[in-house]
This record gives sequence, C-alpha cells and structure tokens, in this order.
Amino acid sequence: MAANAIFQNVSLFSSSSPLLATNTQKVPTFKISPPSQKPPIIHSLKQICRQGNFKESFFTLSNLIAHEHTSQKCLYEAYSLLLEICASEKALLQGQQIHARVLKLGLSRDDSVFLNTKVIFMYGKSGSIGDAEKVFDRMIERTIFTWNAMICACVVNGVPVRALELYGNMRFMGVSLDAHTLSSTLKATSQLEFLNCGSEMHGVAIKLGLISNIFVVNSLVTMYTKCNDIRAATLLFNGMSEKEDTVSWNSMISAYAINGMNQEALSLFTEMLNASVEPTTYTFVAAVQACEETQFGNFGIEIHAVVLKLGYSLDTYVVNALLMMYIKNNKLDEAAKIFFHMQEKDYISWNSMISGYVQSGLYDEAINLFHEMKNVGHKPDHVSVMSMLVASGRQGNLLNGMEIHAFSLRNGLDSDLQVGNTLVDMYAKCGKLDYMDSLFDRMLHRDNVSWTTIIAAYAQNNFPWKAMQLFRKVQEEGNNVDALMIGSVLLALTELRCNLLAKEIHCYVIKRGIYDPVIQKTLVSVYGDCGNVDYANSIFRLSEVKDVVSFTSMMCSYVQNGLANEALGLMLYMNEMGIEADLVAVLSMLTAAADLSSLRKGKEIHGLLVRKGLLLRDSIRSSLIDMYASCGTLENSYKVFNYLKSKDTVCWTSMINACGLHGCGRKAIDIFRRMEKENIHPDHITFLAVLRACSHAALIEDGKRIFRIMQSKYALEPWSEHYACLVDLLGRANHLEEAFQIVKTMNLEDIPAVWCALLGACQVYSNKELGEIAAKKLLELEPKNPGNYVLVSNVYAATNRWEYVEEVRVTMKGKGLKKDPACSWIEVGDKVHTFVAQDKSHPECDKIYEKLAHLTEKLEKEAGYVAQTKYVLHNVEEKEKIKLLKGHSERLAIAYGLLASTVSLSIIKAFDLLSCLCFQFQLASDYIQQKIAKHPLCCCFWHFITSKSESGQRFAISSTKHVAGFGSFLGLRKMGYHFPDKFATG
Repeated sequence: MAANAIFQNVSLFSSSSPLLATNTQKVPTFKISPPSQKPPIIHSLKQICRQGNFKESFFTLSNLIAHEHTSQKCLYEAYSLLLEICASEKALLQGQQIHARVLKLGLSRDDSVFLNTKVIFMYGKSGSIGDAEKVFDRMIERTIFTWNAMICACVVNGVPVRALELYGNMRFMGVSLDAHTLSSTLKATSQLEFLNCGSEMHGVAIKLGLISNIFVVNSLVTMYTKCNDIRAATLLFNGMSEKEDTVSWNSMISAYAINGMNQEALSLFTEMLNASVEPTTYTFVAAVQACEETQFGNFGIEIHAVVLKLGYSLDTYVVNALLMMYIKNNKLDEAAKIFFHMQEKDYISWNSMISGYVQSGLYDEAINLFHEMKNVGHKPDHVSVMSMLVASGRQGNLLNGMEIHAFSLRNGLDSDLQVGNTLVDMYAKCGKLDYMDSLFDRMLHRDNVSWTTIIAAYAQNNFPWKAMQLFRKVQEEGNNVDALMIGSVLLALTELRCNLLAKEIHCYVIKRGIYDPVIQKTLVSVYGDCGNVDYANSIFRLSEVKDVVSFTSMMCSYVQNGLANEALGLMLYMNEMGIEADLVAVLSMLTAAADLSSLRKGKEIHGLLVRKGLLLRDSIRSSLIDMYASCGTLENSYKVFNYLKSKDTVCWTSMINACGLHGCGRKAIDIFRRMEKENIHPDHITFLAVLRACSHAALIEDGKRIFRIMQSKYALEPWSEHYACLVDLLGRANHLEEAFQIVKTMNLEDIPAVWCALLGACQVYSNKELGEIAAKKLLELEPKNPGNYVLVSNVYAATNRWEYVEEVRVTMKGKGLKKDPACSWIEVGDKVHTFVAQDKSHPECDKIYEKLAHLTEKLEKEAGYVAQTKYVLHNVEEKEKIKLLKGHSERLAIAYGLLASTVSLSIIKAFDLLSCLCFQFQLASDYIQQKIAKHPLCCCFWHFITSKSESGQRFAISSTKHVAGFGSFLGLRKMGYHFPDKFATG
C-alpha cells in the first residue's frame, strides 16, 4: 500500500516508538479531530476492518482517541484490530505508530503478551524481521501463539534456518506444539530441502496426534515434494481419509507438475473433478503447466474448456498459464487470441507473448508488441529487454539491438547481470566483437554465463585463440568452470584442430568431474576434426550411453578422415542396437556412400529417407543429387532433381556440380541458364560449380563469360577459389601464359590452389620454365603438404629429370612427410573391397593375380596390347615399369570384379594414377565375352557397362580418374560440397 498517499491528511501520533528510533524515514502522522462531547455515529471498527477499508479504519481510530470517554479496553481492541489490518496491508509505517501507542498504554501482563504477539505478526508480514525479533526477545512471557508468530515471520521473510532454531528452542524448553507450529516449521524445512528434518517432524505430528490436521498434512505433502521424495508425498496423500480440502489436491498436482510427472498430475486433476472437489486458481495453473509438453496439448485444450465453463477466463493467473501452454505447444495463433482478448494484462502476459514470438522466429511481431507494451503504459522490465535482445541477435539487427541497449541504459536495466549477458550475446551474433568486448570489460559482475557467452562468441566468430585465452583467464581467476563453458571451449578446438589442446581439455574435464555424456560426444567430434580417429573411437566405444548423437559424431569423424567404409559399418551397428537415425546421421551416411561410390548403399539410404519422410529437407535433396553423381549415375541425379517441386540455390548448384563432375559442361551451363530464368540467384558456390564444369569440358569462352557476369551482373566478388578455377580452365586448354598473367595481375601469388592448378597444366603440356616457377612457389606456400611434393616430383619425372625427383623426395622424407597410398575399391554385394598398388592383402589374392595375368596374356596375344610405360613415373628399367603396371590398384579391383560372378552391380572407384586403362578396357571388351562401352565423358568418369558376366548376370564398372590441378575443388569442399579428397599425383 502507498501509505503516504492514504494518510496525507490524517495524523495520529507525533512521537514514534523507541524501538524505531533508528528509522530516519519521516513517519506520517494522523490529524486528530477536535474533541466533541459525543463521539460521531460511525460504523463499528470491527466491521470496517473486516471490510478491509484501511483509510476509514484509521479515521475511526482518530475519533476514538479524541473522545475523552474512550476506555482503555476499547483502545486495546482497536489496536488489536488495526495491527491485523496493518499486517494484511503490509503497512509498516502505520504499524510502527500503533506499536508506539501500545507501549504507552501500560497494559497488564496478559494483555501485553497478546498485543505484542500481534505486533510480531504485523512486523513479520510487513517484512521487518529485525523489529519482530526485537519485540520477541524483550518479551518476558510468551505463549504458543507468540512462538508461532515469530516462526511464521522467519519463514515469510526467507530466514528458514532461524525458524528451525526457534522450533528447536521450543522443543528444548518444553513449549507445547500445535498444528500451526508444525505447519510453519515444515515450510522452513521445504525451503531448505532438509528431508531428514522434515521426516522427524512427520514423526512428531504422528506422536502428537496432529497427522489428521489438514494444515499439517498439506505442509508435509509440500515438504516431501520440495525434497524430491514424491513417493512419500503420494503415500501420504493417498492415505488421507478425507480429501475434501482443495489445498491438498493442489499441493499434489503442483508437485507432480514441477517434477515432470505430467501424466500423474493430469490424472489427479481428473480424479479431483470426479470427486466433486471444486478447483481453484492454483489448481488450474498447476494442471495447465502439466500440459506444456506437446504430447499433452490436447488435454490442455480440454482444461481450457473447463476454465471457460467455471468462469475462470478472467483470472489473470490462469490465463497466463494457458498462454504459456499454447506457446510451448507451438500453437502461437491460439496464444495470440487469448492474449489480445485479455482484459487485464500483467508483465507475465506481455513477456510471455513477446517471448513466444521470439521463440517462433517472428521477430518483427515481437518488436511491434514490445513497442505496444510501452505505448499502453507498461514499462518493460528486464525480461522484456532480454527477449528483444535475443530477437535482435538472431535477426542480426544491430540497429534495433543498440536501441534496446540504449533503453536499458536509460531505465537502469543494464546493470542486471542477465541483461548484460544477453547484450554480450546480441553483439556477438551481430558480428560486433569490439562492442561486445567493451561491454564485457565494463560489466561490474560476471558469472559463469558471462564467461561462457563471450568464449562461445569468439569461437563462433572464428577467433578460437582468443576464446582459449579467455578460458585461461577464467582458470587463473579461480572461477568455476562448468560443462557449458567446456562446450564453448571445445567449439574453439574444433576450429583450431589441435590435438595437444584437445587432450589437455579432455584431461581437465576428467579431473574436474564434469566428464558427462554431452562432453563425451563433443570430444568425439573434436578428435575427429583433429584427425585423431583412434581417440574418437576409444571415447565412443567406452561411452556408457550411446544414442543417435554419439553414433552421428563418430560417423562424421570417420567420413571427415576418409574412413567411409567404417562409417557405413557403424550405420549397421546402429541399426542392430535399434537406434533410429536422424537427419544429421543420414547426411553422414550419404556422404560415406558418395565417398565410396557405393551405389547400392546410396540407394538403401535413399529408401530409408523415403520411409522416414525426409525427402523434402533441402539438405537431403542436394546430398542425394551429389551422392548419385559421385556413384557415377548422373541419370539418377537428374531424376531426384526433376522430382523436386521447389528447388533452392543449393539444389541447383548440386545439379550443376553433378554435370560438371561427369564432364557434361554444356548441360551444366544449360541448368545454370534455367536457374537464372526461374529467378534463383546463384551464389559463390554456384559459380564455382559452373566454372569447374567449363574447365572439365574445355569450354574456355563460356568459362570466361560466366566469370565476367559473376562480377558484372550479380556483383559477387570472386574468391581465391574462383581465380584458381579460371587458371585451371586456361591451363587445361594450354593457355598457360594467359593463366600466368592472371596470377600476376590479380595478386594471386599467395594462393596455393592457383599454383597447384598451374603446375598440373605445366605437367600435361611439358612447360618446364613455368613449371619451375609454379613448383617453387607451391612448395614455398605449403611446405607441409605431402601432395605438393609428389606433384612437383611427377612434373620432374615426366621430363626425365630424375636428380630433381630424388632431391624432392629426400626433402619430403627429411620433413617427415608421407603421402597416403593411392587406392581403388569395388563394391561387391554388401561389402567394399579396397586395393592399393601391388596389393597382396586380399584373402583371394592368388586368384586375383591369376585372373589378371590370364587377361593380360590374352590381350597381348590376341589384341596386340602394349603396356604404356610412359605413365610410370619411376626411374626403373622397362621390365620393372611393366611389372608396376600389372599391379595397378584399378587392375586388381577389376580382376576381382570379374571373379565375383555372383555380383549384380559393382562400381570401381580409383584414387590412383590413370595408366592406360581406357585402352585396355576397349581391348578387353572383345575378349572376355562382355561388351564394355566407353562413355564419351570428360576425365572425371568412365562408365563401362557390360551385357553379361561370366555367370550370365549384369553388372557395371565405373572407374574414376583424378587429375592434378583441381584448385577449384577447394572452396566447394570447404562449404560442404562433396568432391574426391585425393588427386592422382603419382
């Protein structure tokens, strides 16, 4: 109550109580009416107090004091009644004045105990626990009511420990306990969550015969629920002989809802209605809160109907609960209807609706509602401001975020810790790290959320080292580190890809005891990103809890590190455990199938997507197109693409890339034109795919034209990868000088991909001079890339400069660099078989070499086949070169495919140098009773389709060739597009 406003024209006393002498606040006084011979005819003071008319009560008291015949007994009763109304209105100043008059009355001992008890009760309700304590301590004699009033004051004012101390003193002094004593003390126990203490009081209640008292039972139920002993609370509630008190039902329903036992809460609510117990506001609030989970949304609608039927639709508390229920059930339209029909909206109403809009991504609606809130006179609080900052951050709307920041400064909300943390997050999401850093430095108080927010901000904005420095600072200052902060640190490690730091954090979380399942899953991903698959696998295998996230993290680690076969094996293990794959897991499977060119696995995953209804997801559609293209079946990529009714930029780009991968440059350009006609704006990745397609199809003029319109028509500034692609395009057409001029004039000397493309072209066209420049620059820019050394070595070997080859290899060995061995693999049935050059590890090794020898001999005798030893870039004798060719990984894979007579479809994918296989296959088609037709594609794929195998079954072989100089691949790979990870470099 605003006491000053009520009593500005009324005074009662001019002096204050000695107890309150330290209170410097000016106490308003009551104006005393002039004495009259007869008291005015007024309503009974007791009746006025019952009506709750605070102002009139004190007018009446003024008249009583002014009347000379007013007895002490009358004043005694008046003070008692006024102390009660001061307590109910929490009118501390007026209560203090009444207390001063009580001290002057000179009451008897019994009357003094009674009124002092009333004073303690008043002080407790008015929030002045210190004054209540002083009165209590000065009382020589106390009754059970005095003790109860003091215990209640401690509970109400958040001093539960003192309440328990008073309870202990009562027990020690032998003061009799009653139901109110136990009820108040049990509330203190609930606040402290002291289960043992509460159980002891339960025993006392039974001993004193108070267990049947409804107040005690309700307090016991609440105590057990607050102490997370739902079983005891349920037993106690079910054991009640009479359940007519609404509070008992409310306590139990609320307990179930708070502890997430929503089904039990709603069942009890139904039972309550069936028992004809009338629900109250608290009943509906608890029941509606139990319906906030989606699965109980329909029940919530039924409760809404009951609310309307029983006339609670105007109750603000109930309506707010319904509002939150609809928001959390993603029924924002229903929530909006309720909100805009509310006659009285409080802060909870406004904040709930604003938060609902933000959570649903309707940021403009949230901003409009925030301004409407201000316009109708509701001053936004810190919750409103936080919601608006979240909306601004997610929108990336810096201007709006700064406006809200200014509002918080004007209204003193910026000092709120939660608002400060949200401001830091908002500036981070808007990319203003300097603003964020300045704000963080000015924060007077910081908690774990503050540090976690700024560490995550730097990690997400590609400043991982800064994130690690801040984490070190947290450790140095001795601040607490929790699992959320470690999650942000691990995010930074994902960018750093530093094994040593990953191991350090791994040890740290184990030592600190925060090695929970979430951190385990994150560590699997971190080690995978760092290339440490063994550690990732160890953590995965030792994890007690394996869910779809665990499997997905491990599969992604396998795929990123070129272990696609292991990733698909993990998929089978996941199926055996009955774990259903989610969207991310399926994407990892598709990538693995594409890496292996495993068409059969790809089709199986496609079928899974159809069954799960995931085909409409944008990321899935583009991944399917990429997968079929990587498996050599461009026609299936077309089918998926044409099936789509709506195509976004990623889908168009994937189809362009698929055509380019198969050498269909003209088709890729046609699709690009169709994309333009449908007003789909191409992005940087789209132009990379088109330029790459032009490069493979030797469409030089088209490539140049597309490069120009990228800048002129779409105002896209080329990336380094685009220039690398242009250089690759010119290099393939032997326009080496023009390519070199582009490198020099466009300041591309520091881009390794450009020199890689140029060097590959120099090898093909034997340009020694330019090759020397490109080789030197490439090794200078990337001295730790083994593939570069191999490429340079091959350039020298192609021109028989063996002394330079040896020098490069010695340098490579001295730096401890090692190139991954080239390999080829073939899918036979459900298994993928991998071969490297001269491989003898396969179980059917002898049969494979025997089949290969038989085929080679037949080709030499009957087809005039001669080994093309010029492709063997080793300084050895001619016979040794022929021997090396015979052990080529592609040959071994093909031989095994011919042996596997039960195979219905086989696809060979090679990561090895291309020898003379194309010529060999053309010859072999006439001599192994199979028709092998060369598809007129570019150098990326050859398709060899056979009519009959030796067992009379159809199968297909697809061989993939990789040529050095694909600098344009690098940007696409970074953006998540699938391309082969290795190129043939000898």
